[in-house]
Amino acid sequence: MDARHASPAPLVARWLGRVAYRDAWDLQKALAGARAADVTPDQLLLLEHPPVLTLGRQADDAHVLAPAPMLEARGIEVIRVERGGEVTYHGPGQLVAYPVVRLSDRGLYLREYVRALEGAMADTCAAEGVVAGRREGHPGCWLDAEGPLPRKVGALGVRVERGVAYHGIALNVTTDLADFDLIDPCGTPGLRSTSIAAELGRRGAPPSTASVEAAARVFAPALAERLGGVLVWADDDPWAALTSGSGRAAGGAR
Repeated sequence: MDARHASPAPLVARWLGRVAYRDAWDLQKALAGARAADVTPDQLLLLEHPPVLTLGRQADDAHVLAPAPMLEARGIEVIRVERGGEVTYHGPGQLVAYPVVRLSDRGLYLREYVRALEGAMADTCAAEGVVAGRREGHPGCWLDAEGPLPRKVGALGVRVERGVAYHGIALNVTTDLADFDLIDPCGTPGLRSTSIAAELGRRGAPPSTASVEAAARVFAPALAERLGGVLVWADDDPWAALTSGSGRAAGGAR
């Protein structure tokens, strides 16, 4: 099915700034439960994390290359979660987006939903003048996907429970790419990671929360369009979506 043929539905987006991984994880799981019970509309959490490594539910621990004492000294936690995919690095300068979406309401199968996430990442890159896209058999967002030096700019991992998708994407905006040396990104030894800044010749630019927010403001409408819905920006506490029964704020559709 094509999501654009379904009735338009709101996607309520919030920019949260820098949020500890476990706090965002608790929030999205609570929102996923509320969405499955039809208490809230679809939600989109937009944020960045302090440095953290996450492993998918079947990921191989061996793809964490840094020894535990090094990670502990740097305050980097390793967390196994219920999403699909292998090990992923999150950190400053990286846009993390957690859509909480009931797929059937949008007439979507999982494969189509993943394509929408990949497409919205590519749209965000394009807004900065960086050409990116899909790489067959390798989920995420890539530069030179079919060329001699493919480079990954965005990772993807989702979980579906009771018909609701959560977890999501991580797009490198001004991320310190040296931190990817801690892992085999996405469980692939030798994988080249890149960022929007690096592709624009600004590899040494420091991570910037402002750059992540700017990317979030592009990603959100791009995803809403690909999901066939109406974007609504909210500026309230995201936990309010659970207590108010709406998750809609006064900002209005955009």
